[in-house]
Amino acid sequence: MHSRIIGTGHYVPSNVITNNDLAQIMPTSDEWITERTGIKERRYFTPGEDTVSSMSAKACRMALKNAGITEKDIGLIVMATITSEYYFPGSGVLLQRELGIPGIPAMDIKMQCSGFIYALSIADQFIRSGTYKNVLVVGAEIQSNAIEHSERGRNIAVIFGDGAGAVVLQATNDENHRVLSTHLHSDGTYAEELVMKHPGSVLKDRITHEMLDDGTMLPYMNGPVVFKHAVTRFAEVIDEALTANDLVSSDIDLLIPHQANLRISEFIREKFGMPESKVFNNIQKYGNTTAASIPIALSEAVQEGRLKPGDLLCLAAFGSGFTWASALIRW
Repeated sequence: MHSRIIGTGHYVPSNVITNNDLAQIMPTSDEWITERTGIKERRYFTPGEDTVSSMSAKACRMALKNAGITEKDIGLIVMATITSEYYFPGSGVLLQRELGIPGIPAMDIKMQCSGFIYALSIADQFIRSGTYKNVLVVGAEIQSNAIEHSERGRNIAVIFGDGAGAVVLQATNDENHRVLSTHLHSDGTYAEELVMKHPGSVLKDRITHEMLDDGTMLPYMNGPVVFKHAVTRFAEVIDEALTANDLVSSDIDLLIPHQANLRISEFIREKFGMPESKVFNNIQKYGNTTAASIPIALSEAVQEGRLKPGDLLCLAAFGSGFTWASALIRW
């Protein structure tokens, strides 16, 4: 038994925030952001309208429609997010409620930018074991209200956006159209190089005025360290997937990397000698949507006809933790 992606979907909020918009509220510019990240605009959620679970539900309904099945056919939800509505419970059960399918298991995983591939791997293993036939795999984030639009928060604020993406994974015996393999890694040695420390459980008080004042409740990123590790781990995990399946980089028809930074994607593309037509990027429109970036990009790639049956698709990600992962899929 294997698993196959039979439907994709995505949702992004209607609120478009351009680089020039950000330049009106903090010291930055379109040129500065574009040069360092490749991002031109991103989407911010509308309070009272968009939530992680409501955005996920819209992405899931699109994926279900494209798959030709209904919510009632789903046996499991695997939700990847670091920005759930509540500290607990997780957003998986809230998505389940939105979709009207009580009783089935709904699990959350917190693996940051690698979250969607981790979730895909978990779903793949459940299907391979024969436990479930149809699984919803979701990545969704609302990051825009966790950043500070100021000089202090600028390096983080220009990068992130909001959105959701989903796929329907279904059991199959077809060797020619399936998930070939997934590869997961982490190294906690560098946990503090890309981190949001508070509110956590380390201190006696989880939230204090001092945390708000000194910025320790804001995300922190050591950009040069993250970049250095990202380009190394991206290449390693893509090579690992290819080696595991006796394939080479020229066999890849489409690479969808996590949309972290256009410079990282370009570095990887050049390292593997791939033409631009074989690498899908949409960070220019959406910024870094963390766990949502790969499923949003995959859904758009399908919409644009960038994948045809039999194509070799590679997904790869790197993120906080540090975590990194890849998946090789015969479409």
